[in-house]
Amino acid sequence: MSRAPDVSLGTVTTKVPARLDRLPWSRWHWMIVIGLGTVWILDGLEVTIVGNIASRLSEPDSGLPISDAQVTGVAAALYVAGACSGALFFGWLTDRYGRKKLFLITLAVYLAATALTAISFSVWWFFLFRFLTGFGIGGEYAAINSAIDELIPSKYRGRVDLIINGSYWLGAVGGALLSVVALNTDIFPADVGWRLTFALGVVLGLVILLVRRHVPESPRWMFIHGRSEGAEELVADVERRIEAEKGEPLPEPAQAITIEQRRSIGFIEIARTLFRRYPKRAVLGFSLFIGQAFLYNAITFGFGSILVKFFDVPSGNTGYFFAVIAFGNFLGPLLLGRLFDTWGRRPMIAGTYILSGLLLFVTAWLFNEGHLNATTMTACWCVVLFFASAGASSAYLTVSEIFPMETRAMAIAFFYAIGTAAGGISGPLLFADLTESGVVGDAALAFSIGAALMVAAGLVAVFFAVAAERKSLEDIATPLSVTEAEGRKDS
Repeated sequence: MSRAPDVSLGTVTTKVPARLDRLPWSRWHWMIVIGLGTVWILDGLEVTIVGNIASRLSEPDSGLPISDAQVTGVAAALYVAGACSGALFFGWLTDRYGRKKLFLITLAVYLAATALTAISFSVWWFFLFRFLTGFGIGGEYAAINSAIDELIPSKYRGRVDLIINGSYWLGAVGGALLSVVALNTDIFPADVGWRLTFALGVVLGLVILLVRRHVPESPRWMFIHGRSEGAEELVADVERRIEAEKGEPLPEPAQAITIEQRRSIGFIEIARTLFRRYPKRAVLGFSLFIGQAFLYNAITFGFGSILVKFFDVPSGNTGYFFAVIAFGNFLGPLLLGRLFDTWGRRPMIAGTYILSGLLLFVTAWLFNEGHLNATTMTACWCVVLFFASAGASSAYLTVSEIFPMETRAMAIAFFYAIGTAAGGISGPLLFADLTESGVVGDAALAFSIGAALMVAAGLVAVFFAVAAERKSLEDIATPLSVTEAEGRKDS
């Protein structure tokens, strides 16, 4: 990971970004969405399964001598710590060696770690492979979000990115319902059912790996890293396919850009770009990630325990409640995503964060006053997370589009890792202690902390969010490789 100055490979003028942005929606774009977006289903499956099997794992006949708090606290924190580490490690490799190589490697890491989690025979083994599963998923965030934003036309980028990130909750629905079946001791022994839930993740991952092989490298990454001929050929092939599909010629692309090609960008230049050139955008990225990470990692990992401890819901039935919440989460990005491209990033990011935080404060008050049961608690969470899920998905969209292309994967990795470490590691540990106490006021306090952080992040977005809707990535943040003669268009 050298920090030496980068060596230019030559200068090239290209219209590849403009050619990609003016493409109409096509079957090729659906292939990108399916090939890259489905990994979020796996992540949702993983997190939800652990949250719903926590109570069963802590039972004496589960085959693991582990407590409920260890599952929702230590194991959850290790999964997130692995995701943070994997994001940074694979994020650097993604910017250096390309999007495609890394989104294949990171999925392979996930598959191996999940398979080994399924055969856990001791607590340390379970903890180790929860960490490594997160390591693979964290790398996916950087590689996949980079590729999505660089391949999807600017007109659709916001809604597509949000819906793809929101597909996490389809996995959560599947994980919740799967846990109901797997934890039914009339069907599977207590020490077998939870293992099968992890095994299913491996099967789904293998299917995704087969589909993903057909997703191309990002042409934007290619022309900056000395592969301009390959980028031109790839885009020309896509254009021919879409013209044949639509039965009409494509419009002429807009302006070209001239860049100095180079193989890699050093860490010093990346840090200088993020914090010296774009300090307000850096504050925005941190705020959005800390808010959503605390809310989701704290609450998602522990929701099953809340139902069991405070509402006496049997551990085998928590999946039904979580499936309802997860579906509400998916509807948020699905129904609100288009507004991020039409109404704009600033009002939608700020609005979803602030509104979800205020609604969560109301939920915490109702819970603390004893006005909720398992059903009404679930209904309140559905409303809160309908808006919160759209906001949380917009955090990934934001950091992937507001920084220069050469730093994109590292920017996603950095803000994800720091924000998630702050909210996603401390969140589960704190929340596990608060819910373990069995005191209603302690759990309500955890809700209120998450709500406050969401509102605070929304207020930051009011002032610092970037109006990136329908703009080319190169107009939002000029690539570092653009020649001085081109000048800079971003602010």
